[in-house]
Parts: sequence; structure tokens; C-alpha cells
Amino acid sequence: MHHEQMEFDVVIVGAGPAGLAAAIRLKQLDANLTIAILEKSATLGAQILSGAVLEPSALNALIPDWQQKNAPLNVAVKEDWFYLLTKRHAISLPTPRALHNQGNYIISPNQFCIWLGQQAEALGVNIFSGFAGSQLIYSENGDAIIGVQTGDLGLGKQGELTDRTQPGIQLLAKQVLIAEGCRGSLAEELVAKFKLRENSGPQSYGIGLREVWKVNDSKHKIGKVIHTVGWPLSAQLYGGGFMYHFTDNLIFLGLIVGLDYRNPYIDPFQELQKFKTHPLIRSTLEGGECIEYGARALNEGGYQAIPQLSFPGGLLIGCSAGFVNVAKIKGIHNAMRSGMLAAETIVKEGLAAQKEFSGFTNAVKNSELGKELYAARNLRPAFHAGLWAGLAYSAIDQFILRGHAPWTFSYEPDYLALKPAKDFAPIFYPKADNKITFDKLTQVALTGTRHREDQPCHLKLKDPALAIEVNYEIYASPESRYCPAAVYEIVDKETKPRLQINFANCIHCKTCDIKDPRQNIVWTPPEGGEGPSYFI
Repeated sequence: MHHEQMEFDVVIVGAGPAGLAAAIRLKQLDANLTIAILEKSATLGAQILSGAVLEPSALNALIPDWQQKNAPLNVAVKEDWFYLLTKRHAISLPTPRALHNQGNYIISPNQFCIWLGQQAEALGVNIFSGFAGSQLIYSENGDAIIGVQTGDLGLGKQGELTDRTQPGIQLLAKQVLIAEGCRGSLAEELVAKFKLRENSGPQSYGIGLREVWKVNDSKHKIGKVIHTVGWPLSAQLYGGGFMYHFTDNLIFLGLIVGLDYRNPYIDPFQELQKFKTHPLIRSTLEGGECIEYGARALNEGGYQAIPQLSFPGGLLIGCSAGFVNVAKIKGIHNAMRSGMLAAETIVKEGLAAQKEFSGFTNAVKNSELGKELYAARNLRPAFHAGLWAGLAYSAIDQFILRGHAPWTFSYEPDYLALKPAKDFAPIFYPKADNKITFDKLTQVALTGTRHREDQPCHLKLKDPALAIEVNYEIYASPESRYCPAAVYEIVDKETKPRLQINFANCIHCKTCDIKDPRQNIVWTPPEGGEGPSYFI
């Protein structure tokens, strides 16, 4: 099949904050560079998901006059609250130093990416929305990246479907920047091929689930930020809740659950529903309406999980590499910083085809980004000992040691943590009341997700037999619970149980790719433009 080819100086996969920041900085440094960005969602920002509170440090450096350019940073944080929840009570605790949000903004990640995209396009960057980077193109001898191929279906700039038989486009480039976000499929391929984790620890992940509510005037306090630990999560389960009061009576609320949990009966979606029944949360939501839902995996490994970021022909940036600061519960500013550093490295050292910028990893680690992650490196693994030990260690680490302990804790891959179902009792989750709490399929309808029912399933099983022989028989099919969109379902239990994959429900969170106990599920990009479509 003949593939149309287009040539650029730099091709970027992913139009999130990292990819867009890289493109903008490249154009600021050399206006003559030709740059293309591939974005798998039909429109900019449609598949980015976050709380989100933005620390504007990277934006200040990238676009100092962002206020004059009407950046959508309209809600400054006015209040910070940190609570320890029990089932019925909320105990106010001193807000951890890293969670102080003075000078930060509550933003819509969708609106922010749309605005960043406009700034990039104004500089001459080509953004191809609706085109997923489905395959890497290797040099003739296979030892360098020379481009990216899109899938065989794309959406034009206005979102119209193209002929589905049209072959994908090959975008050739001197350098390819991978900015797919957390657990990107191309990034994982590169990590394996070029052994980018040889000198780093494994990445650790959480799943973040978010709902957007429109609440009554009397319940809304613009600029208020709440973070919680404790209930409904057990002391052995890492995570916490958040509630951010945005503009127009909107509230972002959600729960983050660490994916290093042991009990296969845990259902992060149901834990979020329980979280909303707490008096502190319910009192705000009553009389309101949930208007959007989504979920996404996030990197939690921090400094010790940073892989080698360079390979012949390109660089890993943003959450493809993993720069979330768990202590701050923020990653957008660091994703942007990594994109800007990549651009500066390329221009300073000289753009060339198949070149490896081998000093980029150390440049990141020695930058403000790296220093910030280094200081927070022990907080997440400290919670492997449980909530109370984690809180106690965090206080010592941040207030006394200031992040400079003479030791560094390590991780093991999240999927290895899962234990057989026989070691646990099933968890009872209350039935949804359809006012405050809902079931998965009801909420999936609020993600805007769509996939053509007749396309090939984008969720691959390396060995289909393991779905029953291992997942069902040993772990009671945890994928039917950790998936936040009811994609995985065991049917025909009474006769011959089999796994049914309802891929049309998939909201691209990547949790299955991370948590499957035998790493048997592989997430791949579906047809271009498909998946969730978040509008806030």
C-alpha cells in the first residue's frame, strides 16, 4: 500500500502541554524550522484530562505575556484545605508545604491546550488533529527513528471523517519528539527497543478519575481547593481526593488511586462513588448535576523512574517520560519544561537526522524540573508502608530533611503487586443512587467516547487463554474492576467463561496496559480521532 510522505524538521507526537511547549520554543528559537504535531483526538484538548491546578512557572518562561494574549488562567487559587477523612468526619490538617497553591490557577486543561495550540499555529506549526501516531518509522538498518506513520483513518481540521480506506501518512523528520502522555504506546516501544530503562527504576502509576459538576450558587466558592487523604481508601491503599471550585459554578472533583494495590477486588471507580458520599463532599454536590466524567493513568514514579530520554532520532518528553510531582499533585508545568528543554537542546546542539542528543537526560535532571522531582523522590514510595507511615515520613522528609535525605527508595512494577483473589474477600460497593453516585455505563456516556463498532479492536491480548487461565481463575478478573469504563466483562460464567472486550467504551486511560498481572493486555491507538472527547 502506498503511503503519502511529508517531510519536516521535527515531528511531535501528541498535542498536550509538553508537545505544544516544545513546538512553540522551537519556533521561538528558529522560525525557519518546519514542525508538525500529530494529535489523535479529533480536536485539540479533547483527550487531555487533569484536575487541574496549574503552577504557571513554565508558562511564564515560555510566553511571558500570556495575560495580554488571553491565556485561560482566570481562576486564581484563593483557599487551600487539606483534610484527613474518616467515614463521617473531616479532620483539617496543616496543608503540606508542596501543596501550597498561592500564585497557582485552577484551569480547564481542554481550554489551555486549545490556547497553546493557537499560539503554536500562529508561529507556523502544523497541527494535524485526528491523526494518531500509530507506528514508528525506522532507518534502513533499524537503529534510528526517521519518522512516524499515522493510522489508516484521520479527521480533518474541521473534524470531518476522511475515506476510511485512505492509507495513513508517513511524516518523516530529522527528529521525532514523543509526547503521547502517560504510558504511550510508541514510548513503550522505544523503551523496549533502545533499553531506555536500563539505568532507572520502573515507572509507578496511579489512576485519576475526575467528574465535573455544576452546583448551586450557594455551594460554590470560586478559587477554593480541597485535597483529602484517608476514607474511602484503606490505610494500605495509596491515593486521595480533590475538589477544585472553578468558574461558572463548576467543580472538578476526583480521586487518585495508586496502581500498586494488592487486592484484586478493588474498583477505583466505585471508590470515587463512595468518596462523593462523604458529608464534606455530598454537602457541596447535593442539588447539582454531574456533566462530565473521565479517567486517565498518571505517572507517580518521579525522579528514580526517569528513563534515558534520548534515542537515535528523537527524545521522550512530558508524561511519556514521567514528570509528575506527586508531592504537588501537578505535572503540567514539568511537562512543559521538558518540552522547552528538548527544543533548546536541539537548537543549541544542532538539528540533524538520526542524531542522538545523549546529554538531554542529564540536562533534565540538572534543571529545575529535575531538582524539583529529586526533592520529592521519596514521598510516593514511603506510602508502601501504609498511610500513617507515609504521612509521618512525608512530614520529616519535607519539613526537616527538605527532600535531601541521603537515601532513595525504590519501586517494583505495579502489576507485580497484585495478589491472588483467594487471599481477599470480595468488596461490597453500594448500589448507585443516580443522584450523587452512578454506575460505570452511565458515566461513560458523559465522556463523549466514540469508536466505530466495526473497526479492529485496539485492545490486544498477547495470549487470549491467559484471560481465563490466569486473570479469571487466579485473580477473579481484576480488569472488570480496575477498568473505569466497563470495557472488560466476563460472560457465559455458567457454561464456559470468556472475556468480552467492549472496546467501544474505552476512554484511553491505559490502566489495563499497566495493571494486567501478566502484562497480557496491550493498548494500541484506535482509528484516528476516536475515543473520549472532553470539553472542560
